[in-house]
Order: sequence, then structure tokens, then C-alpha cells
Amino acid sequence: MMMMMMMMIQDITFRNSFSRSNFFGNHIFLEVFETEYICLIEVNALILFPFQSFASFVASKICSAEAGASWCCCGQTFKEHSAVHKHVARAHAAEVQQLAQTAFQASLSQLAEEEQTQRLNGREAEEADVSVWIPDVSHVPAELIRTSSASLQVRVAAEGINGTVGGTAVATDLYTRAMMSHPLFQMDREDFKISDGGAECFPELKVGVYQEIVPMGVDPDVVSYQLAGLHLDPEDFHKEVEALLGEGDSSNDTLLLDCRNFYESKIGQFTRCLAPNIRKFSYFPDYVDQNLELFRDKKVLMYCTGGIRCERASAYLRSKDVCREVYQLKGGIHKYLERFPEGFYRGKLFVFDERYAISSNDDVISDCSFCGRPWDRYELCSTRFCCQLVLSCPACRRQGHTACCSTCQAKGRAQGGANGPHHKEECECTERRPRIPQDV
Repeated sequence: MMMMMMMMIQDITFRNSFSRSNFFGNHIFLEVFETEYICLIEVNALILFPFQSFASFVASKICSAEAGASWCCCGQTFKEHSAVHKHVARAHAAEVQQLAQTAFQASLSQLAEEEQTQRLNGREAEEADVSVWIPDVSHVPAELIRTSSASLQVRVAAEGINGTVGGTAVATDLYTRAMMSHPLFQMDREDFKISDGGAECFPELKVGVYQEIVPMGVDPDVVSYQLAGLHLDPEDFHKEVEALLGEGDSSNDTLLLDCRNFYESKIGQFTRCLAPNIRKFSYFPDYVDQNLELFRDKKVLMYCTGGIRCERASAYLRSKDVCREVYQLKGGIHKYLERFPEGFYRGKLFVFDERYAISSNDDVISDCSFCGRPWDRYELCSTRFCCQLVLSCPACRRQGHTACCSTCQAKGRAQGGANGPHHKEECECTERRPRIPQDV
């Protein structure tokens, strides 16, 4: 099961410097500066306590610690890690969840007591390594993380949290409940988007602290998400699109805007939308600046994958003071498809993991780049170090068309699979695409 989450938080204060947290194997390293970073510690704790509690529960069932260890539980004896992990996940999920919640609340109480003591002593916040406050997961076996827990990529900023979690239904539910239980986040089920997938979609656990919750390249203090356009739930957004399509070509005062990158909208989009041919979300501000007349006096209906980019993009568009109205789809395409799988969004929904896309309808709106046949399944360019995505149907791939452009194709033949130094060059397909398209 895969789960996207997005939450904007209004009452977190960060100072000028940012901490960084990274996983090294099964260890986590976190240096935190200033007491305001307590919220980041809690985010990581929410992620890690289920791992620790699961491992502790499994360890309590060991009945033989010698070579060829075994575990005894519910009248059964298990000889392999994977077997006992599967049993615990299926039969004892509620107990593990309770252990994780208890440990997490105890940690929060400890943090609160230490912070209160510091305040009573009249001490100012000092630089300190508070990694000791993080649950110790060094003993958690790698197999546990691979087979029983969620894998995730989480981006934390002063604005809130943005991330994707993959794993079993039990693991993702544990994570969801832990996040919802914390009063700081004020999250509910609607903040999570569920789709088919699993932990294998992410090669590693990653929690990062950034200036922006999504990289638009504009300081959040300059353009805040609190200036964002009004939210429309999927039902109201559907009605707006329906009205727009009903007007046909005569409609010139409403603009349906896709805030995603070109390779996302290429395989799936709303009918009659404007999908800018931009490669990165950080190009969006320049796109708006160079196409301002496109938005003048218009009612703009914006959408993106899960709603997070629209928070920043709609705020930036509103800051230009040219639009009549700016609205955004609450919960993004994910939530719209839950409500209208056969609605006005056609094709696949691009996702930033190894699945590349998920579908809710059978429409194929893109073509093979080489023969022009309908095709919408991305593969990475076959040339080493190239990160471009390629639409190449099976017949064309059998003929060797596996690279994104002729330059990469020739480079791939020259490399011949040998491991050489990394010479980063711009692909031909990237070089010939205008960085900022002029759509006015």
C-alpha cells in the first residue's frame, strides 16, 4: 500500500539555520539547533517508534537465541525472521500499535519536562546534539524494515510536512495513526491519499529538512502558502470543470491550469487544461511572470498531484494580482480520482516513485516517442547517468530504442556497459526544449 500525506502547519517557528537528518543503514543521525526544532524530532520519532516497538515485540518472543534462533508465539514456533515478522504483523498489530503509542507519549513527556526545566533555570536555547532523544533503532534488523515496516520519503519544512509512505496495510496504518495522534499536526484521514504499492517502491528511508515543503525556488517568507487560492473539494471542482466544458470554445474567462511538469501531464490530465511544458516546478514562477497576460482577469482552476504544489503555486499567482479568482483542487488529482475515477481526468496519474504511474481509467493519451502508437508506460533512459523518462513501446524497445534522444542513444552504444567516470552532459531533448514556454 502506498500513502501520500500533505499537511501545512501554521504554528511552527524555525530560526535561520536548518538541521539535516539522514539514515545510515539502520542508524539515524540528527543534530538539532535551537529548541524550536523539537517538532522535527517528533516527526522522526513518529516514524521510528513503530519500528522499535515491532522489533521489541518480536524480540520478546525469542525462545532460542543460539545458532538457528527460533521464536515462540500463539502456540507456534517460527524458524525464520520473515515468518515471525509476518505473524506479528497479522496477529498482533493492535499490541504493537499500543506499544508504539505508549513509547512515543513517554518520549514527548520527557521532552516537555526537559524543556520546562530549562525554562525554569532561565537558560537560553543553546546548540546541542539531541540525537539521544531519538529512539535507538540500531538493533533493528534490516530484514524487519524490508519485510514488515513502511519505507518512506518525508520532506519537513516550516510550512508543514510532505511525504510518501509505502508498506503493508498494517505498517501504513500504524504510521497514519501516529501522525493523527499528535496535536501539532492536526491531521485526519483526509490528509492521506491511498494507492496500490509497497515498501519496495523506495530504496531507502529518507527524512529531510528543507526551506520549502516543495521546491518552487521562492522563499516562503516572501510568498507564503497562506496566500493560496481557495480550496474546492472534488465535487465542486468537478462541477466547475463540467461548466467549463459545457461552454465549449466560447469560454474565455476561465482557465484550467495543470501545475505539474510536462512529463506528468503528458500521460494524464484534465480535459481542456493548460499544461505548461516545463521540466521542473521551480520553473513555474518564471512561467507565470513571462505569461502574465494569459492569466489576466481570468478565473483560474488549478490542480496538481496531491494538492501540495497548488498551495505554493496559487499563492504565487495571486501575488501577481492579475487574476479575477484563483481556486485549487483540494487533495489534488488523488482525491478527485477517489471520487470520480471516470471523471474529467483522463489517462494515468504520474507518481514520483518506482511505479511512475497509477491509473483509474483505461484511457491512453500519450504516444510512443518512436513509432507514435498509443503508449504511456515510462522507463528510465537506458544511458547511464541520464535521468530522463522515455515512452518507448515494447516493439520499439526490442529494436533498441531505449534512450531519450539520439545523443543518449549514441552515448549508450559507446559506453557498451563499461563502468567509466561520470561526465554529466545535458541531453539533446532537454537542450532543445525551451526552459520557459511562451503560451500567451
